[in-house]
Amino acid sequence: MANEITKDALIGDILDMDEGTAKYFLEMGMHCLGCPASRGESLEEACAVHGVDCGEMVEKINAYLSET
Repeated sequence: MANEITKDALIGDILDMDEGTAKYFLEMGMHCLGCPASRGESLEEACAVHGVDCGEMVEKINAYLSET
């Protein structure tokens, strides 16, 4: 899987990799995706703030990326 992400990946990098990943951030309540501060957060930081299991989020996004 060429585009596999980790918990340390930055939100902005994930969105730049594939804009379709935005739905996963919106589902967890992260509606500020265009904000420069949110784009600089790691996936792990965003999950912690929004009370989401980071491991599950990594799996969901990687599953999506492997299908595209």
